[in-house]
Amino acid sequence: MSDTSPKPIGIIGASGYGGIQLVRLLLEHPAVSIAYLGGDSSAGKQYSSLYPHLAHCVDLTVEKIDLDEIAARCEVVFLGLPNGLACDIAPTLIAKGCKVLDLSADYRFSDLETYTDWYKKDRKDLETASAAIYGLPELYREQIKQSQLIGCPGCYPTASLLALAPLFKQGLIEPSTAIIDAKSGTSGGGRQAKTNLLLAEADNSLGAYGVASHRHTPEIEQICTALARQEVTVQFTPHLIPMVRGILSTVYATLRDPGLVREDLITIYSAFYRSSPFVKILPSGVYPQTKWACGTNLAYIGIQVDSRTGRVIVLSAIDNLVKGQAGQAVQCMNLMMGWDESLGLPKLSFYP
Repeated sequence: MSDTSPKPIGIIGASGYGGIQLVRLLLEHPAVSIAYLGGDSSAGKQYSSLYPHLAHCVDLTVEKIDLDEIAARCEVVFLGLPNGLACDIAPTLIAKGCKVLDLSADYRFSDLETYTDWYKKDRKDLETASAAIYGLPELYREQIKQSQLIGCPGCYPTASLLALAPLFKQGLIEPSTAIIDAKSGTSGGGRQAKTNLLLAEADNSLGAYGVASHRHTPEIEQICTALARQEVTVQFTPHLIPMVRGILSTVYATLRDPGLVREDLITIYSAFYRSSPFVKILPSGVYPQTKWACGTNLAYIGIQVDSRTGRVIVLSAIDNLVKGQAGQAVQCMNLMMGWDESLGLPKLSFYP
């Protein structure tokens, strides 16, 4: 008889926006129970004191980070920590038999020199890092199923790579022409107090940041290079837009075959994502809005071809906190545990 009891789950770094999204999703997941919530600055506090709206359903105290205790109590551990901390924790948890899903950048890179160049931390966990799988299920589903360690993608890379992947994989574009123009809600900046995220600063304003220097650039390039089977450089510009949730990524690239039309691309994308339950390819002339994805693990993709310029334009909309973060991590957990990929993940948006 198979074991149908809920699997014990731990979250280290449970107090941030990623953490609260994980708590929300895992509370409603039919196959797990939250056995541990861990943090540093919030250790000793009732979780409901951080998020009072959960007092009726979460009676847990945030505990100090004790890896022996976590491994003894948890089968799966989510790491929702700032960049540079997960790599000091994951090797021990892996050695103790836990499955680990890291929401930071620490295990997203196959080349740790690239990670160090962009994140300014030297790494000693080379063996552990070499076993990590990039957690974008639409591209690495089978590898995720076999892995014990997942480096969950960033929110901008998720939206952008879902738009770009069929183009690079099928050799449909000139690789050097890919341009990504992406816009994110303010929750992408985390819960810490930051001047640029204040209502008085961000409201009624739209601005770019990290121009030609954003840390998600090499992450996107790494996956595009693997898909294209040649070195790829992309132009990526993120923007902060005055809303809480959501990312809209607009991708431009020059088609190799100027005879391709929109219906051709829609057919290609529909086939590429035919086994991906969370990617929705929109019909001709329909383009995604972030509100459609709000609160869900869905990615909506719209496609247009500009015959005048010979370019394809692909638009991708996701919720940055769900498909771009916590929901995607749960999707990966489902695969790692041998469950249905969609288990416990929302497909209905908070609309309007």
